[in-house]
Amino acid sequence: MSQWYEELFKNYAETYDAECFTQGTIGECDFIEKEISYNKAARILDVGCGTGRHAIELSKRGYRVTGIDLSESQLRCAKQKAAAKSLTIDFQKHDARTPHFINEFDLVIMLCEGGFPLMETDEMNFQILQNASHALKPDGKMIFTTLSGLFPLFHSVKEFMAAESKEGGATYRDNTFDLMTFRDHNITEFVDDSGNKKSLECDERYYVPSEITWLLKSLNFKTIDIFGAKLGAFSRNDKLTTNDYEMLVIAGK
Repeated sequence: MSQWYEELFKNYAETYDAECFTQGTIGECDFIEKEISYNKAARILDVGCGTGRHAIELSKRGYRVTGIDLSESQLRCAKQKAAAKSLTIDFQKHDARTPHFINEFDLVIMLCEGGFPLMETDEMNFQILQNASHALKPDGKMIFTTLSGLFPLFHSVKEFMAAESKEGGATYRDNTFDLMTFRDHNITEFVDDSGNKKSLECDERYYVPSEITWLLKSLNFKTIDIFGAKLGAFSRNDKLTTNDYEMLVIAGK
């Protein structure tokens, strides 16, 4: 039986690209470029690349990008978009929980919760971080976003989701946040690319900064910086606060 995230992304590529949370690509790629000092020789791995929005934008700017994802429909859309722009991007179907590359990339990006932290156990989420770490060269860097566990301690996830969703996009209801596991359970409802209404029971893991720091230290990252993640406007100047729904993590080997 497939998990909810596999069902969600099965036939959701066009709809996904229209969601409000996917509209920050340009600004996010500006930040990524700055973080690797505009080094066009850098090899970049996009984990949970989805429809390829970051991989395509970075490729347009002259970077060599490999994108991996579990969803065939998302990858199909990514390949079509890249071909339409005459871009050569290596899109591959991979489960981020299983080892895929060793010491090959200068940068790994995992943005917009494309894999981590959607897995059903903490061990699986850690496997994603572990494999991303192994894919990096000895002096490589990882940039990812994840759900901030500080947010639901001070705010209602349900109210935030309702305020953020727009007409035609996914909606969320019956949110219950478990303080023992830092998991939010909800019913996500959306219309897929074929016009079918879908309803899925979802389960997402929120992390606090100290957890992320410990996980990355155990993977031998030497520098770990955590900031608030502003859609389309990542910045090292944004100190993480309890108002940030996502956090931006930058880790160096």
